[in-house]
Amino acid sequence: MSAAGRATADVVSGACHHDCPDTCGWHVTVDRSGPTPVALQMRGDPGHPYSKGELCPKVNKFLDRVYSDDRVLHPLRRVGAKGDGQFEQISWDEALTEIAERFHDIIDHDGPEAIMPYSDAGNQSLLAMGFPERFWNRLGATRVLRNICGPTVGAGVKMTMGTTKCLDPSELRHSKLIILWGTNTKLTNRHLWPTIEEARTNGAQIVVLDPIRTVTADAADWFIQPRPGTDIALMLAVMHVLIRDGLTDKQWIADHTLGFDELALHVDEWTPERAAATCGVAAADIEKLATMYGTIRPAAIRTLIGAEHHENGAMFFRTLACLPALVGAWQDRGGGLARSIGVWTGSVVDDDALERPDLLGDRQPRWVNMSRLGEILTDTSGPAIRGLVVWNCNPLVITPNSERIRQGILRDDLFTVVHEQFITDTARYADIVLPATTQIEATDVVAPWGHLWLSWNNAAIEPCGEAVSNSELFRRLAKAMGYTEPELFDDDMTAIRAALPDVDVDQLQAVGHLRVPYPEDGRPFGDGVFPTASGKVEFFSEALVGMGQPALPTFVAPGEGPGSPLADRYPLQLMTPKHHNRFLNSAYSNLPGHGGRESGPFLEMCAHDAAERGIVDGQYARVFNDRASVEVPTRITDRVRPGLVSIPWGWWNRHHPDAMVANSLTNDALTEWGGGVAFSDTLVEVSAR
Repeated sequence: MSAAGRATADVVSGACHHDCPDTCGWHVTVDRSGPTPVALQMRGDPGHPYSKGELCPKVNKFLDRVYSDDRVLHPLRRVGAKGDGQFEQISWDEALTEIAERFHDIIDHDGPEAIMPYSDAGNQSLLAMGFPERFWNRLGATRVLRNICGPTVGAGVKMTMGTTKCLDPSELRHSKLIILWGTNTKLTNRHLWPTIEEARTNGAQIVVLDPIRTVTADAADWFIQPRPGTDIALMLAVMHVLIRDGLTDKQWIADHTLGFDELALHVDEWTPERAAATCGVAAADIEKLATMYGTIRPAAIRTLIGAEHHENGAMFFRTLACLPALVGAWQDRGGGLARSIGVWTGSVVDDDALERPDLLGDRQPRWVNMSRLGEILTDTSGPAIRGLVVWNCNPLVITPNSERIRQGILRDDLFTVVHEQFITDTARYADIVLPATTQIEATDVVAPWGHLWLSWNNAAIEPCGEAVSNSELFRRLAKAMGYTEPELFDDDMTAIRAALPDVDVDQLQAVGHLRVPYPEDGRPFGDGVFPTASGKVEFFSEALVGMGQPALPTFVAPGEGPGSPLADRYPLQLMTPKHHNRFLNSAYSNLPGHGGRESGPFLEMCAHDAAERGIVDGQYARVFNDRASVEVPTRITDRVRPGLVSIPWGWWNRHHPDAMVANSLTNDALTEWGGGVAFSDTLVEVSAR
């Protein structure tokens, strides 16, 4: 850069928008010497109180996304067959006119519920996720429950504690025992790991429970590897030992819990030996874990969303939430259960002011579960979806049973619009593709779910090409549809101020971050009062009885899992975890250096299972079930136990040799309550290709 260029460069602060607990602060250096401002560099914001100047490897290369040659910068219309990815450039006026005409035709013939929005957490900022709801409320479209990740955890915890509020994970610095249960912290929550190491320096022991040996497991003091989906049996045995050996906090239980006697009788039959036969963990290890948990204080359990992806996912978290109550962990600073704390940051957001449900009027929209998109698009028994708008996600990669989705999106009578930055697997099937901004091209606010700091994101540069933000897109769609309600056309700052009525928005914008309210002593339930019907932790839940679910924590084997009728044909259980080395979001898998062009998907299996099938390391294998068949190279590893195989999730179909993806195979059965989906209760067989 010239001296003049250096003189006109400035640094713009912002915040990461990814579906990640860390929500890092960043600085973007912008050169304003030319006719168009150019982002030169992105680095972590050293003043951010949580991320403290560090970005993850993928976001360090975020500008690769912004200035990629493959980026969609103009509206496009399909000119080839669906799925061929052939488009012609058109104007915004042409695109909006065609969309409005098609939508009005659908509404006139089939009603507004024949149009469906489909979005998720590709951008977790307030406006990006919430503002579009205004348009859909006005239109009266079929609505989508965004339950693919997260809500099942809260639904399970709430049945025990009456709330989804839990421990701020930063409080783990005060813990002496930290159990990381079903979460790969070093990979997916990297900025929390220094807090855990600080606790370990001060004497804490770190235990990891996970069906896969992860980088976090390798860094722990002790690793326990249960069979996937059997953790509830292990928890019941831990309860058995705690009660049998008098390791519970009897006074805290008497004062602050309901149903202990029923629970004690219920777990009496769950001996460590019985649980060992179910979960594949030695009885002696179950005894040791229970003794540690019952004798070391403060004791904290840290979990995230991974374990919810089973048919008994809600019961996993309902049962897990019982453990802190048995040992009175909530009375200690650094004790209790830590999960998503989005409910704390979300407490300062007025969702109704952001989303304007009043625009619905007296209408009651049809609601569907996003995890069943394949069923929704191929079901001919009910009102058919004839218009689909996708933004903030790539369902042909992220949603289970993706081959059924592909069948649906190929329908000739389905009009599909995708708002995207790249021609993703889903965008290839669109009739219209609209260019979307990246995070450094739009102003927004991010409410994290992994820490307590509300974060402001400033637009660092003008939108590239003709890209528009989510909020601007839906303002344009509202105008094209002929709607006149003023709420549909609020500018971004007006909408932000409405959504944050009790926040000093000017201060938030000036400083870049603001800590939301949380108990000063670090103990969210230090008084032992819980917002259940009884005011106590409920080991016995009448609410669950009313839902037709077991009143007490109960292990139920999944319908698709070991022991099911399918297991004779498909004896291996498949998991689809995050990728260790390259990327965590499917949005990066198409870029050089992010796991796309430099590497590709693979199958991990243990030496025993590979030898039984005559498969050697590096050989291409066929992984198959009734849903699909996927061909990938094999890696023989000790990270998975016998009976379990793994295909890391996130690659697009162009990176697979047979154009399939990991989710071509996965189970789209829903959890018992909470509306989640059983990705990890997927059975497959593997053969040499």
